[in-house]
Amino acid sequence: MAELLKNGYNRAYMAELARAVQSVHPSFDRQAFIDRVFDQHWTNLELKGRMQHIRHCLNEELSLPYEQALVILMAIAPRFGGFEAMLLPDYVEAYGIDDWSSSMKALEWFTRYSSSEFAVRPFILKDPQRMMEQMLEWSKDSDEHVRRLATEGCRPRLPWAQALPMFKQDPSAIFPVIEQLKVDPSEYVRRSVANNLNDIAKDHPQRVLDWAEENIGQREVTDWIIKHGCRTLLRQANARALKLFGFADPSHVEVRELVTESASVEIGQALTLSFKLLSQSKAIGLVRVEYGIEFVKANGKTSVKWFQVSETTIPEKQKVYQRQHSFRQMSTRTHYAGTHQLKIRINGDEKASVKFAVVCPDEEVLVE
Repeated sequence: MAELLKNGYNRAYMAELARAVQSVHPSFDRQAFIDRVFDQHWTNLELKGRMQHIRHCLNEELSLPYEQALVILMAIAPRFGGFEAMLLPDYVEAYGIDDWSSSMKALEWFTRYSSSEFAVRPFILKDPQRMMEQMLEWSKDSDEHVRRLATEGCRPRLPWAQALPMFKQDPSAIFPVIEQLKVDPSEYVRRSVANNLNDIAKDHPQRVLDWAEENIGQREVTDWIIKHGCRTLLRQANARALKLFGFADPSHVEVRELVTESASVEIGQALTLSFKLLSQSKAIGLVRVEYGIEFVKANGKTSVKWFQVSETTIPEKQKVYQRQHSFRQMSTRTHYAGTHQLKIRINGDEKASVKFAVVCPDEEVLVE
C-alpha cells in the first residue's frame, strides 16, 4: 500500500525544517517548534490539517512580522521539495493576502521548488483582474515551474483546491494565459494547459472547441494540448469533438461476437471481454474504440463509465480485441452486486451490448 501523503510530515522532516530555519534565524527554538507541532491533536489531523497546523506553529515560533518571516522561508526553500514543501506557499496564503508585492515574489520563488498552485487562489478571488495580469506575466517566465503556475493556479476545477466560481461562469480571463503557453517547450507546462482546457470544457464545451478549431493543425505541440484538453468531450462522444479529430461516421463498422469469458465476475476479480470489429465494404479506418460498463450503484440505480480500448487507423476489414476489467474495490470506486451491462462504442456510436452479473464471493449467479 502506498504511503499516505500526510505521513511525509514526520519527526525527521520537522527536525530538518527546524534546523533549516535555525540556520538562517539562530534564535529560533527548534525543540519548542517540534513540541508544538506534535501536540495531542496531531494524530487526528489529515493532510491539509497537518499542513495548516505546521504553518501555524511555524508562525507562532518565528513570531516575526510577515515580511521578515518571508525572508527566512525564502532562504530555506531550496532545501525542500515535493508536496511537503507546499507548506511554504501555504504560509503566504494564510498570512500574506494583504501584502500583495511581497506575497507575489514569495509565491513565484516557492513554486520553483514545490508548487504555489493552491496558494494563488485566494489572491485570484480577492482581485481576479490583478492576479490574472500577474499570471500572464508568469506565463512568460524562463522557469518552467513558474510558467506552469500561471496555468495550473487558475484551473477552474483544480482538484483539492479552492473553487474559482467566476471562471466556471466565464473563463475569458484564462485564455490569454493559454494562448501564451500553447507552444511552450516544456511538456510539464503543456500538460497543465491541456488540463486547464479540459476543466473549462466541462462548463463551456463550445468555447473550448472554438479555440481548438482555430488552433489545430498549426503546431504538433499545440495539437497534443488540444487533444488532451478535449479528452472529456471525446469521452462524452461530443459530435463536434469527434469530427475535429477525424472520427467519421462509423456506420460501415459492425461489432460482432461481443462476449464475456463467464456470465459473472466476483467482486475483487477481473472480467475478460472480447469482441470483433467487422466492415463488409472497406477498411475499418480511423476509429476510437471504447467499452462502457453500466455499473450498479449503492442505491440500485446504474451509471455508465467509458474506457478507451484504442484509437488508431485500422487498414483491415476486421479486428479482434480482448481486454480485462478489474472489479477490485478501490478508493475511487466501490463495486456492488447486481446485473451490469457491457457496451461497445465506435466513434461515439454504441454498437453492441451484453449483460453480466457482478457477485459477492460464493453468491449465486443470476443474470436478468
